[in-house]
Amino acid sequence: MAKLSFSRQILPVVAIVGIIVAAILVARSQPDRGMTQPVETPAQAPAAQRGGSVAGSGVVEPSSELIEVGAFIPGVVDRVYVQAGDQVAAGQPLFSIDSRDARAAVNEAEARLERLRRSVGAARTTLNVARRQLALYSSVTDERAVSRQEVIDRQGVVEDAEARLAVALAEVREAEAQLESARVTLARLTVRAPRAAEVLQVRTREGQYATAGPAPGNSAEPLMTLGVTRPLHVRVDIDENEIDKVALERGAIISPRGNATSRIQASFVRAEPLVIPKRSLTNASTERVDIRVLQLIYALPAEGHQLFVGQQVDAFVPARRASAAK
Repeated sequence: MAKLSFSRQILPVVAIVGIIVAAILVARSQPDRGMTQPVETPAQAPAAQRGGSVAGSGVVEPSSELIEVGAFIPGVVDRVYVQAGDQVAAGQPLFSIDSRDARAAVNEAEARLERLRRSVGAARTTLNVARRQLALYSSVTDERAVSRQEVIDRQGVVEDAEARLAVALAEVREAEAQLESARVTLARLTVRAPRAAEVLQVRTREGQYATAGPAPGNSAEPLMTLGVTRPLHVRVDIDENEIDKVALERGAIISPRGNATSRIQASFVRAEPLVIPKRSLTNASTERVDIRVLQLIYALPAEGHQLFVGQQVDAFVPARRASAAK
């Protein structure tokens, strides 16, 4: 049997097999360019407004906007009175901070005020005695019985008693102010709802340390978030190059993101007069990050939808007629 030559017989066969395998791998790695129906129908203008609407992205928010609640005074949270989803009334307690130090300060201020009030009583008694003695000395006309110097001394005693009473009264007023300050501090340790609203989120638990704030510009998250959800509003961003096309004071069609078949009629509420940089990005390839937007606020109906605060939506705002735009 003839010996096979590696360079003339085996190597060409290996090369041909490699070429075939590479061609198969390349063919399989090519993307499928066939036309198929999309899994989800993209958002599109309603038929009634097609060709006559301006599209914008929006976010569902409470009609009161978000009410972010924090602690006035830092400390350990000793009790949380509500949970997410609760409806609260104005002034209803939300959570409280450990108040043992504040209660002790109130008790101390009350005791000091009581002591000073008793001092005022003693000063009044001293003043009354001094005045009666002065009147007694002044009623004696015989200088041989009561000298002029003794009358002057009694007048000095009265004036001294009056000054001591004035100081005691001032100390009482100071103690009353300190007591009121201590009571205010104690009251601020119980954070209450600023208005009737729904609890949207609770970020604190009993036993956690709560910092005071957040102050303006602070990145710390609020301890609780409230909002009036009856009704809900939608904040729609309209790009600045399409502001002139929008027909204000007319309703809009709202569709939840990813569900173009759901179309909700929303009523116009107001237009924010300040054009601001765009914050809600859709990640579209044609979207510019340096664009400015006009924000339009629309009210959702009370029923007929299942939208939640913070949910992104697609909005279709009626466009002005060509004659009106000129």
